[in-house]
Amino acid sequence: MTPRSDPRLRLLILGGTADASRLAAAVAAEPRIDAVLSFAGRTETPKLPSIPARIGGFGGVAGLIDYLRAERIARVVDATHPFAAQMSRNAVEACAAVGVALLALERAPWQAQSGDRWIEVDNLPAAAVALGAEPRRVFLGIGRQNLDLFAVAQQHAYLVRLVDPPRGPLPLTQVDVVVARGPFDRASDRALLASHRIDIVVAKNAGGDAAVAKIEAARDLGLPVVMVRRPQILPRPTVASVADVMDWLAHDSSPTERGV
Repeated sequence: MTPRSDPRLRLLILGGTADASRLAAAVAAEPRIDAVLSFAGRTETPKLPSIPARIGGFGGVAGLIDYLRAERIARVVDATHPFAAQMSRNAVEACAAVGVALLALERAPWQAQSGDRWIEVDNLPAAAVALGAEPRRVFLGIGRQNLDLFAVAQQHAYLVRLVDPPRGPLPLTQVDVVVARGPFDRASDRALLASHRIDIVVAKNAGGDAAVAKIEAARDLGLPVVMVRRPQILPRPTVASVADVMDWLAHDSSPTERGV
């Protein structure tokens, strides 16, 4: 725990994204900021930042409240994945309860462009239905957490890209796995989809540059994309760039703000 005499601004970054890593690098160069970057722990070998890091959940809203108080956190930046809705909701509730200022660093969602063949759905179960009854070769660009939702559509052959090798069997009977860490490039993803003879892509509308290559590759190949819309998050102040976050941190950030 930071001593009470420490004049630096205590900052918690909720991370797990490239945006969070870029923010961590920026605050590491600011001696007036004492920051910690928190990972959910879903990736076995996360890229650790140049600031202190913690790995694992907080234990819901109550656990996050306890952490904010114990660590005397003055500000929180939610730079989690746009689909980490539960963590974002917890952050809104916990910061409101403790009186800690919260800002979300949220990349803009992708927008369909000329040549895109999007089938937009509200959630992953709807995406599984949208694949249809006829067997298809499907690229699942959704990570490992929700693969079980596609077990209802075992008629399809799936290609799954994961950051870590799977520790056990996946819940899909016809599945190939590619282990790779982004960011990915358009040409490589186009070659990947073509070599596996993919018919359709499933993606979450994460936005940003790190994972857009599969969307661009599908456009190049004329493939349909089942695009899952972002979940609804409780209202909170939001910016789209690390520079905007640094500007927010530079204003009204005296140690007296840390009254928790």
